[in-house]
Amino acid sequence: MDGYRTLKGIGTAELVIKKSVFIGYASPASTEEEAKAFITKIKTYHNDATHNVSAYLINDGKNFAVRYDDDGEPKGSAGKPVLKVIQNRGLSNVVVVVTRYFGGIKLGYGGLVKAYSDAASLAIENAGIVEVYETERFQVTFPYGLFHLVRETVENTGGRVVGEDYGELVTFTIETRKGEAEKLMELLTERTRGRAKLRALFWRSAGRVFK
Repeated sequence: MDGYRTLKGIGTAELVIKKSVFIGYASPASTEEEAKAFITKIKTYHNDATHNVSAYLINDGKNFAVRYDDDGEPKGSAGKPVLKVIQNRGLSNVVVVVTRYFGGIKLGYGGLVKAYSDAASLAIENAGIVEVYETERFQVTFPYGLFHLVRETVENTGGRVVGEDYGELVTFTIETRKGEAEKLMELLTERTRGRAKLRALFWRSAGRVFK
């Protein structure tokens, strides 16, 4: 798995539908244990609620787990719609809990599906979405006259300058998505006509691009 989309942070949303209050919570979760802990936390906080519906999807290429819980609502009317919101947005490593305080008016099956889906969607939107992927780095050293050419080439091809050193020559440390460093290095050599000196770095980690 080259990369995946998840949440930037915790998002919340509140809807009132026919006197019932729906409160959505969405959070990133690296493991199934983290997802379960988040659900427990929300359930404890809203222990007086009528329902605490939940769903999570964990898939980072190494671990995979999918679960949903209607928590007393009619089967398929709550947890599954919340899970579908996560899936339809192409998200992984995400947990969502939607708390309901019943207002005395029944919504019907379709009304429940829409209410839980809407609360989950709004919570996810408020959390923000990021793309997580492996990155690699290299260094490029060049004369000052090539400054703008090098920076624009890096930024226009999805790379990122993460380090800068200014001496007799300029040295940038560049970060790219895994598998793209070599191609960018070749492009820099071509555009600078060999005047830029490049050096691969044995460094790899996880990076994020905000969407």
